[in-house]
Amino acid sequence: MIKSLHELSHNSQLKLKVCGLIQLAQIQELAAMNTDFLGFIFYEKSPRFILNHITPGQIADIRHQGKVGVFVNESLEKIVNTTESAKLNFVQLHGDEDVDFISELRKKLNPQVEIIKAIRIGNQDVTELQKIIHQYQFNINYFLFDTDSIAFGGTGKTFDWNLLNRIEIPLPYFLSGGISLENIEKIKLLKHKPFAIDVNSRFEIKPGIKDLEKIKILKNNIK
Repeated sequence: MIKSLHELSHNSQLKLKVCGLIQLAQIQELAAMNTDFLGFIFYEKSPRFILNHITPGQIADIRHQGKVGVFVNESLEKIVNTTESAKLNFVQLHGDEDVDFISELRKKLNPQVEIIKAIRIGNQDVTELQKIIHQYQFNINYFLFDTDSIAFGGTGKTFDWNLLNRIEIPLPYFLSGGISLENIEKIKLLKHKPFAIDVNSRFEIKPGIKDLEKIKILKNNIK
């Protein structure tokens, strides 16, 4: 198990990741707002596929320490090359990557690049979910819990957060899947609080175009 560089104390402030960004001007504004993590989706089937809008070089030029590349069932070589060319700080694996794949990826990535493994929650029971978590806890820095979907995220739907109160989570985690201004208060009911929340479609005007005013309200609410 890798000890995370960003591991939280119980009193630390909840961090914010805004995912599915495609507009350079909005990215720069979110960076200026001290958004903790900026998420770029490198999955061609996503309506928020970043390379349809800006280049890896433009991402590399963004001065920010929380640039996250989201990959879905991508090849090792492409993840490593993209991470280097875009100067990403984090790699988020959001597909069906197994433990052997992650072990090989860890060897090839710059040691300073941290790995987030998404666990998509659908119909698993507590026992099955716990088994998945124990299986994946090595060679990564964070978990991310999201609602399962054939589109691999971005659904705006929540899963039953109460499941997280019934399992052991050995690493800091991102909470994702349908987080909104209406349900953010429910995070207080979680025994093991998330390291960060990950927002996307509920804070958009249309896919990839964020509602920055809503994000400002969210940031104020989680302070």
